[in-house]
Amino acid sequence: MGFHETRFPTALSFGAAGGPERRTDIVTLANGHEERNSPWAHARRRYDAGMGLRSLDDLAEVLAFFEARRGQLHGFRWKDWADFKSCAPSANPDHRDCEIGIGDGVTRDWPLVKTYRSGAAVTARPVSKPVAGTVLVGIGGDAVEAGLVYTLDPADGVLRFEDAPASGAPITAGFEFDVPVRFDTDRIMASVEAFAAGEIPNIPVVEVRV
Repeated sequence: MGFHETRFPTALSFGAAGGPERRTDIVTLANGHEERNSPWAHARRRYDAGMGLRSLDDLAEVLAFFEARRGQLHGFRWKDWADFKSCAPSANPDHRDCEIGIGDGVTRDWPLVKTYRSGAAVTARPVSKPVAGTVLVGIGGDAVEAGLVYTLDPADGVLRFEDAPASGAPITAGFEFDVPVRFDTDRIMASVEAFAAGEIPNIPVVEVRV
């Protein structure tokens, strides 16, 4: 799959609608009880890029972006304004935000994840497209320095330590991140007259696994 390490214009994604989608198979038994199962380990995000358009210039910018990605052919980065940090939207990322794993003294490569907590339930979401320059990393509660202790390729979201973190040491990180997506259509139907009257085109965008 082709992927372009470029971000959809953030000023246009700001007003977009969308969020996570899960797939749940539900079977109702004869006694009225249900059996529920999910074939997906992680949610998949969907958005409508058309919702952020406010002018014909915005529409022209999206059409140019669409053509450069050749419709559905190439993926790209998307900023989800409702969920783009390892912390609360009003806070700044901290190296203690999310637990990436526990060192074993052997493993040097650790993929970034964002953790979601609600009561006792915890879900870890893979983060493959961190924003360069925003990632902060800690080992055993202490911040460590990029380039000296670890490196990170923002194209894959994997922390690569020079020396494997010690056994039992928590590995944590804070960051901003993008969602890897593609257009979910090979056609954009846009009418200048309709747009001027307040009718915006539907431009579906869907998360991809990378």
